Amino acid sequence: MPSYHAIAAMIVTIWMFVAFARGRMSVEIISLLTIAVIAVGLYFFPLPESQPTDGLALAFSGFGHYALITICALMIMGRGLVVTGALEPAARFLERLFKVNLQLGLLFSLVVTFLLSMGVNNTPVLVLLMPIFVQLAMRGAMAASKTLIPLNAASLMGGMATTIGTSTNILVVSIAVDLGMPEMSVFHFTPIVLLASLVALPFVWIVMPRLLGDNRVKSVHALRLFETRLRVTEDSVLNGRELSEVSSRLPAGIEFHDVPVGLLRPQHRLRMTGTHEAIEEAMNTLRGDAAPSWVIDRIRRRSSETGIDIAVVEMIVTADSRLIGRTLPSSGIADLYGVAVIGTHRPDRLVGEKEQFSEGGDHRFAEGDVLLVMGLPDDMEHFARTDSLLQLEGIRELPRRSKATLAAVIMGGSIALSSVGLVPIAISALAGAILMFVTGCVKFDRVGRGLSGSVIVLVAASIALGRIILDSGAADWIGTVMAVGLDYLSPAFALAAIMLAMTFLTNFASNATAATVGTPIAFAIASKLGLPAEPLVLAVLFGCNLCYATPIAYQTNMLIMAEGSYKFQDYVRTGVPLVIIMVTALSILLVLSYSL
Repeated sequence: MPSYHAIAAMIVTIWMFVAFARGRMSVEIISLLTIAVIAVGLYFFPLPESQPTDGLALAFSGFGHYALITICALMIMGRGLVVTGALEPAARFLERLFKVNLQLGLLFSLVVTFLLSMGVNNTPVLVLLMPIFVQLAMRGAMAASKTLIPLNAASLMGGMATTIGTSTNILVVSIAVDLGMPEMSVFHFTPIVLLASLVALPFVWIVMPRLLGDNRVKSVHALRLFETRLRVTEDSVLNGRELSEVSSRLPAGIEFHDVPVGLLRPQHRLRMTGTHEAIEEAMNTLRGDAAPSWVIDRIRRRSSETGIDIAVVEMIVTADSRLIGRTLPSSGIADLYGVAVIGTHRPDRLVGEKEQFSEGGDHRFAEGDVLLVMGLPDDMEHFARTDSLLQLEGIRELPRRSKATLAAVIMGGSIALSSVGLVPIAISALAGAILMFVTGCVKFDRVGRGLSGSVIVLVAASIALGRIILDSGAADWIGTVMAVGLDYLSPAFALAAIMLAMTFLTNFASNATAATVGTPIAFAIASKLGLPAEPLVLAVLFGCNLCYATPIAYQTNMLIMAEGSYKFQDYVRTGVPLVIIMVTALSILLVLSYSL
């Protein structure tokens, strides 16, 4: 019989799973309750040869665990790539691919993720790709909620294909060598995983996105079109070309009117309409200005001097505004406030009400017009307060593109250091996050935007739960019961049962726990049944990597949770069928490969 502590640990695990699956309480509440139950239980009923305070340390150890620090550091580095615009070239390439065909774009992304994860630890691979697909969703491609779980599955399958793909693989192989098994080469079992992944690919590619909801928020501002004049500058992409030559680079939602015939030259002003986001992207892509260059340059210079980010916000002209009846050139907005109006939206007028124009053909402002204003936050607040403008929600900070290369170098260096094994991922990720702060790629007072509170408490709860499962003897008891039961199964079914047991353990405890407990058990079972140890050890290794069914199973599962707006049920709905497919395929391939 298991000990009382082991029974309690298994009950808490089952309760946590049921509570997550029912979805009646938030992730944060369930996680904090789990930590509280472990803390209170071990305080009044401590583990053998331990003190009540040791139980408290165990319950709260997750908040200081290296895994949580690693996840937070990776989130911060991902935030750095987003706010500096470092991922925009890759996002634009994938956007063009997704425009050709959504399914082909997703298939290409899954294959690239799989191949990268074979040689590079799958955690930094997913960290690098995750913000790209979040940006793609904002650009109108497939929703992030439909792509992140499939990408995570592809990275986990790719990591499973080589001995260096995940830290779990290295751990299992190391324990097996210590127990007397010959060391495996890097690609020792790669063909088996490749074939199994080909079987699972149609599910990951076609079925899995259909099982996931769309987390994109429909914005009322998305359909608001602004009119502006894009000025061709000396270093503009348009300089010396016709507009048709660069039409493929234009973002969706941009339309030009009254384009002059012939080649475009500096100081040409092109009338352009588009959404808030499309105008910003057009300015960046075409390297043109939607306001006089001297105003834009002054805003950028002040931003560089003060370290304050440039923002863009929509403001509506009220009935008391001095702007009513004035034109943009005659308003003196740039001189008075140091901000730039880069677009104007004119709502549908009442019947009989006509647009007013100046003698030069410029529109006169009227009540209800919406201005798209760029500048520093304090200057824009002064402008809105003085000229009686109503600042709408949806302020957007422009990417700090001057630091894009630096952010990419920091992320690349962090990934490279951990990939070649010079330092653990925890050290390289923490160093990268610190460098993001020191260099200004990420502002320290904005770090909260890059972190997810639900993920933090979920990680802490899962670490505490994994420790109590191991320290209470629950994991050892499960292994003992499993070894006794396998005496009555054929070699093929025994192998599948080991893989399923490790899959269950890794989805509720941790990969390291499953590997540490499962590898010696596999050796013992092989000796008892008279079977070669290698296929059973591989069953343990594969089972420890099939962590698709819960968000607490692996750190990348938690990383994508906030960005994809996922619930516990999403992992169960998509992960359980994938686990069944992979266990079946891998078991059959192991049986055939080793003639069991």
